[in-house]
Amino acid sequence: MQIKVNFLDNLRLEAKFDDFTVVTDQPIRYKGDGTAPSPFDYFLASSALCAAYFVKVYCVARDIPTENIRLSQNNIVDPEDRYNQIFKIQVELPDDISDKDRQGILRSIERCTVKKVVQTGPEFVIEVVDNLDEDAQALLMGAPDAQQQTFIAGKDKPLEQTIAQMTSLLAGLGMKIEIGSWRNIVPNVWSLHIRDADSQMCFTNGKGASKESALASALGEFMERLSCNFFYNDQYFGEEIANAEFVHYPNERWFKLPEDDSLPAGLLDDHCLAIYNPDGELQASHLIDTNSGNVERGICALPYARQSDGETVYIPSNLIENLFLSNGMSAGNTLAEAQVQCLSEIFERAVKRQILEQELALPDVPDSVLERYPHIVEGIQGLEQQGFPVLVKDASLGGQFPVMCVTLMNPRTGGVFASFGAHPSFEVALERSLTELLQGRSFEGLNDIPAPTFESLAVTEPNNFVEHFIDSTGVVSWRFFSSQADVDFVDWDFTSGGTASNEQEASALFAILADMGKEVYMATYHELGVPACRILVPDYSEVYPVDDLIWDNTNKALYFRDDILNLHRLENDQLQALVERLEDSELDDYTDIITLIGVEFDDNTVWGELTVLELKLLIYLALNQLDLAQECVEAYLQYNDNTVERKLFYQAMQAALTVELDEELEREHYQHNFTRMYGEQRMQAVFGSIDGDVRFHGLTPTNNQLEGIDKHQRLLASYKKLHAARAKAAG
Repeated sequence: MQIKVNFLDNLRLEAKFDDFTVVTDQPIRYKGDGTAPSPFDYFLASSALCAAYFVKVYCVARDIPTENIRLSQNNIVDPEDRYNQIFKIQVELPDDISDKDRQGILRSIERCTVKKVVQTGPEFVIEVVDNLDEDAQALLMGAPDAQQQTFIAGKDKPLEQTIAQMTSLLAGLGMKIEIGSWRNIVPNVWSLHIRDADSQMCFTNGKGASKESALASALGEFMERLSCNFFYNDQYFGEEIANAEFVHYPNERWFKLPEDDSLPAGLLDDHCLAIYNPDGELQASHLIDTNSGNVERGICALPYARQSDGETVYIPSNLIENLFLSNGMSAGNTLAEAQVQCLSEIFERAVKRQILEQELALPDVPDSVLERYPHIVEGIQGLEQQGFPVLVKDASLGGQFPVMCVTLMNPRTGGVFASFGAHPSFEVALERSLTELLQGRSFEGLNDIPAPTFESLAVTEPNNFVEHFIDSTGVVSWRFFSSQADVDFVDWDFTSGGTASNEQEASALFAILADMGKEVYMATYHELGVPACRILVPDYSEVYPVDDLIWDNTNKALYFRDDILNLHRLENDQLQALVERLEDSELDDYTDIITLIGVEFDDNTVWGELTVLELKLLIYLALNQLDLAQECVEAYLQYNDNTVERKLFYQAMQAALTVELDEELEREHYQHNFTRMYGEQRMQAVFGSIDGDVRFHGLTPTNNQLEGIDKHQRLLASYKKLHAARAKAAG
C-alpha cells in the first residue's frame, strides 16, 4: 500500500492512503503539541487492533457474541535494549465460551497479520528519488530472473518475460502497481490482488498454479482493463475529456441525435438492430454515453470488425458499457493468445448461465482422468483435508464447449460455490476452475457462500446470473448435485492433442460460434504496447438484459448529474424540479448517488453514503416542505444503513420535526432536553436545517469540475494517462 506523508506544523505529520488521513504528533515532553498519537503509538495499537479483528472474524463466523470479550496488549521493554520488546496480548473470555472456541480464538490471534510481519522481520529499503509521483516502478516481487524461462500452456512467452514486459509498460504509463495481498491456502493454487497505488479503484485479481503465473495473470488483466477502459466503465470523465478531440479512442465516431430521437443511420448493423431494437423502442437518447454525457456531441460509437466478412460496424460505447461489463476482453503476449482468452471467457460464462438456468446436472470427471493432473489433485485434496467436499464436473455439455467446473461444498454453513473455467485445453480449463474457486479467498471467506435451493425462480432470475458473473457467489440449484447427469462425460480436447497454436485454437473457438449461428464483433487495441482485444457476441455474451438499454440505462445519470454536483447553488425552483424528477424517475430510494451519477465520492464522507432517499430528504428540508421531509426521515431511520453519527442526526431531526409540525407542541419546551440528548452542535444543525439557515448538512459543496472529490480526481488522473498515451500513438 502506498502511503504519502505531508509535513505539517511543528512535529505534526499527515499520512494519506486510500481515502483516509492519519495525523501523528509527539507528546509535549518530546517538543510536540500532544494533539495526536505518535507514529510508534499507532504501530503498537495496530497489532492490538489486528489481533482483535481476527477474534471478531472468528466469533462472527460462529455467532459468538463479542460484547463480553475484552482484549489488551502491553509492550514490555528490555531495559538494556529498548528495541527488544515483548508484546503481551491478553484476552478475557466469558465463562460460557466452550474450550473448543477458546482455543479457536487463541489460534485466530496467532494469525494477526501485524504480528506475522513483525515476527518474519520486514526489510526496509530507503532511497532518494527525483519525483515521488514519477517513480512508477512496480512494487511487485522484484525483477524476474532473466535466465529463467517458465512456459505454461496457452502462453506464447515465458512468464518471466511477460511479467517484465507488462511491468515496464505500466511503469511507462505512469502507473505505480502495488500488491494488496497474496493467497496460497492450498498447494498449487495462488492468487493475488494488485492495484494502482495512486488510484486504488483500478485493481485486478490474478490466479494461477504458481506465484509467477498468478502475477502474470493479474498484470495481463490490468492491461486488458486499461486497454478496454473497463476501470472507468460507468464513471464521469469530466468536462475537459468530454470536450476533447476524442473521449474513448482516437478512432471513435460520433453520431448527432436526430430531431425525432430515432437511431442515426450508420449506427449498428441489421443483425445488431434485430437484437437490441426488436420492437423499435430504442431511441438515440438511450445511447448517449455516461462517461462524457455530451448530448450536443451525440452518440459515441466504437469501430468493431464483423468476423463474418471483416466489415466495420460502429457500436455505441453506451450499449457496451450497459450490457457486457468485462465479458470478452483480454490482453496477451500476442493477439491470438488474447483472442483465445476472450473466447474462452465468453464460453465459460455462457455455458455456466445455461447450466444454472436449466438446472442441469453435470457428469463427474472420473478419477482415472484426474490422475493425469497430480498438481491439480493435490490442490483439491488440500480443500478436502480442510473439510470442504469438492466435486469435479465436466461442463462441456457433451464435448460441445471447452468448459470445466469445480464445485465446493461447505458443511459448516450449508453453502456451495460452483466455479467454472474454460480453455481449449482440458487441463488448463480444469486448473482455471480450481484457481478461480479460491481467487482472493481465505477459508473463512468460504463461509459466505449461499446455500443451494430447489426454488427454480431464485436460480433463474437475472440478478442471480449477475452475482455469478461478478464473483460466482450466486445461488445454485440442488438439481445440479443429482448423481443422474443430464449429459455424458466427454474426455474432450480442443488443442489437437496439445499441438495446436493459439492461432489455431482461436480459429476453432470462432468456428464454434459460427456453427451456432452467432455473429462476432471484435475491436483490437495496441496503443498501450500490448495486444488486447474485446469481443462481443450479441445475444450470447451479454451480462445484463437487453431491456436495460431502455429501462435501466446508466445514462439516467444525465438527468441528475449537473444539478446534484451543483446542489448548493440551485435556486428553489431548480431544487423543486430536481426532486420532482427524482420522484417521477421511480428510482429505488436506496440507490446510492455514486452509482446514479457515476462520480466516486470518498467513502468516509456523507456524499459517499448518500442515497436517493436522503437526497430527497435534504431537498425537502431546503424547500421547507417539512411534512414530506418527515416522511423521508421515517423511511430513512427504518431501513437505511449509515454511520452512527448520521443516524443520530436523523433521530434528532425526527424528534424536532414532530414538535415543529404539531400545533400543540412548542420548540422551546423541548430544545433543552433535545440538546442534552443529542448535543448542542448536532441540534444546531437540525434546527438550522428546519429554519433554512443550514442547507444540505454534511454535504460539502462541489461542482462540474468535481472540486474536493479526491477519489474521483485520482481516477480521472489515471484515465488521463491512458488518454495521453492514445493521443500520442494516434499522432
